[in-house]
Parts: sequence; C-alpha cells; structure tokens
Amino acid sequence: MKNFVFISPNFPTNYWKFCRHLKDNGLNVLGIGDQPYNELLPELKASLNEYYKVGSLENYDEVYRAMGFLIHKYGRIDWLESNNEYWLERDAALRTDFNITSGFQNADIPSIRFKSGMKEYYRRAGIPTAPYHLVDNKQGCLDFIAQVGWPVVVKPDNGVGASDTRKLASEADLDDFMAHKTPGVPYIMEEFIHAEINSYDAIYNSQGEPIFETGNITPISLMDVVNNAENVMYYILKDLPDDTRAAGRATAKSFGVKSRFIHFEFFRLTQDQPSMGKKGDVVALEVNMRPCGGFSPDMMNFANSTDVYKIWADMIAFDQSTLPVGEHFYCAFAGRRDGRTFRLSHDELIKKYAANMKMTGRIPAALADAMADQMYIANFSTKEEMEKFYADALALK
Repeated sequence: MKNFVFISPNFPTNYWKFCRHLKDNGLNVLGIGDQPYNELLPELKASLNEYYKVGSLENYDEVYRAMGFLIHKYGRIDWLESNNEYWLERDAALRTDFNITSGFQNADIPSIRFKSGMKEYYRRAGIPTAPYHLVDNKQGCLDFIAQVGWPVVVKPDNGVGASDTRKLASEADLDDFMAHKTPGVPYIMEEFIHAEINSYDAIYNSQGEPIFETGNITPISLMDVVNNAENVMYYILKDLPDDTRAAGRATAKSFGVKSRFIHFEFFRLTQDQPSMGKKGDVVALEVNMRPCGGFSPDMMNFANSTDVYKIWADMIAFDQSTLPVGEHFYCAFAGRRDGRTFRLSHDELIKKYAANMKMTGRIPAALADAMADQMYIANFSTKEEMEKFYADALALK
C-alpha cells in the first residue's frame, strides 16, 4: 500500500476531498498540520489514516520530526504534497531530505517559483514574456523604464498571487515603492501588459500527458482586486480555447510537468503591444505548480460535470482516470466585499438565481483579500446569462 503525506490537509477547507479520494483509492493518507485534531472537519478526519499535529508548519524541524515518526510507523513515503502555493518550497525540501522522488526537489524551485527564472522556459516554448528588470536601484529602474515606458509593474520575484504587487505610473510612484519595499526581498519590474488573465488548468500524468484540461478568465486583475479592495469576478470557461490549450501544453512540456495539478496564467492582449504581440494573442504571465486557489476546483467540477479531486487522486494511484467529463457550462464566481450596499440583497440574489446557484457562503479570512468576503458560484449555459448574473450580483445601490 502506498503512503501519501498530505501537508496542511485542513486548508483550504475543501482539500479534504483530495484526501478522501486518495483513501478510497487504497492509499494510506497521512496528514501533517497545525490545527488541533478535534477542530478538523469530520470529513477530513474520516479521510485520513493518521494526523500528526505540529505547533507550526513554519517550523521545519517540527515537520521533519513528524515525517520521521510517520516513516518509522508506516515505512517509506511514496508521495508528499500540499497542493498549496505557500508550501511548494517546503514540500520540495521534505521530498529532497527524505528521498521522495515523485515531485519537485530543491533544485527545481528557482524555475517554478522565481518569476525571472520562469522566463527561459517560456522562451523555449516559444511564448513571449514581458521585458523585465531585477530591481537594484532607482537609476537602474529608470533606465529600464526609459526602454519600455510607464506604467510598469513591480512584485516580489518569488511571491504568492498578487501579494505586494504594484503598478507604478510615475517617478513619484517609483520613489514611494523604493522607500517602502520590503527589505531583503528581491523584486522584479516588468513592462505593463494590457490584457486580461486567461488560465490553463490541468492534471498531468507521469508521462507528461494531460488527463483533464480546463481554464478560467479573470476580467479584473488580481493586483487591482487586492490593492483597491474591489469586488471579485472570474469564471471557468465552458470550452477551453485552442490557443490557450496549445500555450498551456507547450509550457507544461517546457517545464517538464509530470504527475501534477497545475494552474498556468497567461495574458490575452486587449490591444496591440509592440514588445508582446497583437490584440488577442496569448502571452506568458506565470506558472503555478498547484491547483487554482480557493474554491476553483469545485467550480471546475460544476463547469465540467465531473470531479477533479477524484481525477487527481486517480492520477496519483493509477496514473490515469476513467472518470467522465459531462455537460459543459460557464461557472461564475462573484465575490462581494463587506460594508457595501448592493442593488440586490443576498436573499434577493439567491432567490433570483436559485436554479443556477451551486455554492454560496463566507470566504475564509485568509483568502478574503483576493476573493472578497461573501461568495456566489453559479452555472450558466451561455455567456449572456452569466453577464446578467454579474450585473445583478455586483451592482451597487
């Protein structure tokens, strides 16, 4: 029987579904987390063969000892995963230290976590990337801006989501950034790309072949959502465009993706941009070697009438999945910020879209910056129906 260690299986809260299907597929599912056992969801408790609580997942020594205990009790660990961006480097360190070869190792981290390191792999795949400059001093930044023009975007070279990402439109903005950037953190500066974000989401087997593919569109940039506390909208596509699929597959091949659930982000240009291409072209943004965050896996299920938690667990256990994908829909996410008065109240929105609504509820505080406070997830057969829903869900009174 294979042993699978799941790091932080309790967060996000929907990740118990990964564990359940692993266990149903005959694996020993061993969790390591920092939440007390009696506070775990009953569904998660039932999906784990054992749970080892540490004081903090940030404390590598504690997690290392937890691994030692589980190996002593269950034998060699075949898989270790968190499916979480925050723990990718921790996962790699544990795999390297315990000779778990079924995932990324320490040596792989620069190419999959540092935005500057990703660019060479995009180049090999033939996909344009934004011109960039590793932030050094003001003059170096100004020299770069002289080449690409204002505005520019700055963000940590090794960062999660849109955290600490800023758009600079003037020298005053640059001065403010230089004065307040986090000491010791490497930043990357890139030409601003006029585009919307299109994603390629897929599950790949050990042969580097996709066994499930979908994608989403984010009309409002996550940078603006976080920095301006905007309401949130994004949706899973009813059908993945051919050019997004081709770009995603080429990128996965360039990075050597195997046995993973991935979320690759691309820009689709909304205007011609000399350094990047023509309006409508798909160009690189960044790779994320884990599932799309929050409740996106559930949205993929709703949009494709399937179960990506099971498809992933089937890939782990059998290197394939026979779970069918059914009728396709647009699956829309609308996130409302607290403290705002909307044209339709919560109850009115629920009543009007009762036939479409798939999930609704409060968003965990740890995700609220990027996803707002109250979520509504609904399915639609046409884009026009979905756009009417967004107008109703997010219009202020």
